Amino acid sequence: MKIAVVGAWHVHTHEYATAIQKNAKSELCCLWDDNQERGKAMAETLGVPFQPDLDAIWADSSIDGVQITTATNQHKEVLLAAAKAGKHIFTEKVLALTNEDAQEIAKAVKESGVKFTISYPHKTQPPIKAAKALVESGKLGQITYARVHNFHNGSVAPQADGSLGWLPPHFYDASQTGGGAMMDLGAHPMYTLNWFLGEPKSIVSQFTEVTNRGVEDNAVSVIEFEGGAIGVSETGFVTTGGGYVLEMCGTLGSLMVHNDKLEYSCPETDGKVVEMTDLPAPSPLPINAWIDACCGEGEAPNGIEDAVALTRFMVGAYEAFRTEQKYVFSSEK
Repeated sequence: MKIAVVGAWHVHTHEYATAIQKNAKSELCCLWDDNQERGKAMAETLGVPFQPDLDAIWADSSIDGVQITTATNQHKEVLLAAAKAGKHIFTEKVLALTNEDAQEIAKAVKESGVKFTISYPHKTQPPIKAAKALVESGKLGQITYARVHNFHNGSVAPQADGSLGWLPPHFYDASQTGGGAMMDLGAHPMYTLNWFLGEPKSIVSQFTEVTNRGVEDNAVSVIEFEGGAIGVSETGFVTTGGGYVLEMCGTLGSLMVHNDKLEYSCPETDGKVVEMTDLPAPSPLPINAWIDACCGEGEAPNGIEDAVALTRFMVGAYEAFRTEQKYVFSSEK
């Protein structure tokens, strides 16, 4: 299948595009970006033509799918256009900045019948897959608490030129991103908590600016779920270390994922903490699973309803911070 890159804005643009090029079932045919200098540079790096006319991509019947890596505030426009043009869609998170826009996109995607995947790579990782299976087995009892801490040092890592941070400047432009660390890196804890604990009831947030770039770079949201479970989504651009921690606690046991290891305790282990050594194989990355689905093999993972759910979590998180009050989720999705 032929795939076009729509947007060179995101830091993962090159990663996804390279995966398309390495996949025997797909061909990367061109790249568009609204910033011609940025787009041409990325197209040259990838060795594909730069397409200055986005409408030409929608009109080209030989192009089967698109990789959406534009600024987040452009998602609605390009996703609606892609669906209308019948192009299969792989998109970077988050889907949209408002619940209303997310629902409009979802309607268009469903009506078009295209294959849709949003990039939730953590769900493919062996220890997190094993944690999901362990929770679903009931061995930990009813889950009462979950914490996901996902972070990096993108705002503070020393650079060769003496500056701090490796994230591009536009990642701090709230008009393009819709937010800071929680909107970007915090998406991973949010969709993971949704995957494990289901629908949220309410949320509170505390965001801070450590480097004073105009958006939060250190953030925590605490979420109430059905049945009394509490979920904690922690993220930031200002922490150096292992980068990921997942904790799950239940009425019968608990688990922790850290440094690619899964440790747990439950009645089966006599309450002792043990490491799970028979982890499952990793699942195909979302970009490759999407290509498979577009080629008639398997289902596209992380579909449009998963994408709508993430926007719902983010809207709640930011509204809670903006109002300094608990945000209660509507029962209507």
